[in-house]
Amino acid sequence: MRVLVVEDEPDLLAGVVRALRTQGYSVDSAADGEEGLFKAESVDYDAVLLDVMLPVRDGWSVLEALRRKKKTPVLMLTARDRPVDKVRGLDSGADDYLVKPFDLGELLARVRALIRRGAQEPSPEITLGDVRIEQAARRVTRLGAPVTLTAKEYTILEYLALNRGRLVTRSALYEHVFDENDDSFSNLIDVHISNLRKKLGHGLIATRRGLGYCIE
Repeated sequence: MRVLVVEDEPDLLAGVVRALRTQGYSVDSAADGEEGLFKAESVDYDAVLLDVMLPVRDGWSVLEALRRKKKTPVLMLTARDRPVDKVRGLDSGADDYLVKPFDLGELLARVRALIRRGAQEPSPEITLGDVRIEQAARRVTRLGAPVTLTAKEYTILEYLALNRGRLVTRSALYEHVFDENDDSFSNLIDVHISNLRKKLGHGLIATRRGLGYCIE
């Protein structure tokens, strides 16, 4: 899953990006509102973490502009804890609101919930035949036995599972799995899909030749 973090405090930005990447997310970042809006409009992120007090363009303005074009799940981050500020954030189109300072564990849980909500998947566990995905623990089992996946393998599986029944194009899969630091399309997707089939069974992920992949 690919997440954008828009935050102007360098230490906080670095800490949040590091925590998300440790959990296997592909993460892009922006240090001001103008750059954040440009990236949010240019890429179909699975979630955006948006600070309110930003240079160049504040978070309210970014959110308002983004909502005119996209429904990307947005979590507002702010030091303002007054009810009126929370109401403004939610009424402006934010999906969730978290006050600084916050616990990283809570932040990660809220990001997982946002992504599930965006995919219209209320349950944190997904069952695909004999394969079970526990999103909170990032744990995958097959016939009850744990399956060891790399971070990218898990992310690909989770994205396809959240979009099961729908065709996912190669370009869409690449966009949601790799961040702006990955500049090679090459055959990375094919390699990861092949590894997933070896570990989880060849019938789980179907190939639509020339189009993409699908979990029925």
